[in-house]
Amino acid sequence: MTLAPARILVVDDEDSILQFVSYNLKKEGYEVTCVKDGDAALRAADAEPFDLVILDIMLPGMDGYEVCRKLRASTSVPVLFLSARDTELDKVVGLELGADDYLAKPFGIRELQARVKALLRRASGTTGRGAGDEEPPIQVGGVVLDEAAHEARYEGTLIDLTPREFELLACLMRHAGKVLSRDQLLREAWGWQYLTETKTVDTHVKRLRDKLGAAGADPGLVETVRGYGYRVSA
Repeated sequence: MTLAPARILVVDDEDSILQFVSYNLKKEGYEVTCVKDGDAALRAADAEPFDLVILDIMLPGMDGYEVCRKLRASTSVPVLFLSARDTELDKVVGLELGADDYLAKPFGIRELQARVKALLRRASGTTGRGAGDEEPPIQVGGVVLDEAAHEARYEGTLIDLTPREFELLACLMRHAGKVLSRDQLLREAWGWQYLTETKTVDTHVKRLRDKLGAAGADPGLVETVRGYGYRVSA
């Protein structure tokens, strides 16, 4: 069975960036839609489903942060931020709004392609393991987390998590009973080796608890260990 190509929405007000990104992603076999402002991005996302959104922060009118916030109100589609500003604060703001990765301009096409492939792979649940090598689902507190399917359920109800929320829950459940610091969660769950601002973990934990509660699970499954970090009780 032939899989349909991934659909990618690219949002940037610079024609040169749109052309560069679109041309190279199409060469990789992706279906690419390009728009130049936030309103057009939201209309496109409402009109059809996308597998990934590549979103510039500095847009005319509604900026990329606001576009991401509005997208997150209705979809868990992975979001890759593009920005000419490469400060830790910019990255933290993007992560707290629900973005899944951040790429500073100027960037090379190989780096962009690698980020795109990684985000699509994580969102689809493809881990790169061989057939028969999938890890069995993890079960804690009535929550069943299937990393191969990239799904978390409570008593059969799907918990609607973004890729980054899923990775956070997966990391905590893999280490059930163990307290993980915010630094550890940044590194192990998300692969952020050099981000020192750890409050973004707190923001994502709050969202994760809200979504656990919405699915009927106990939000207290993710416990705060004051002064250190978080734990999922075994």
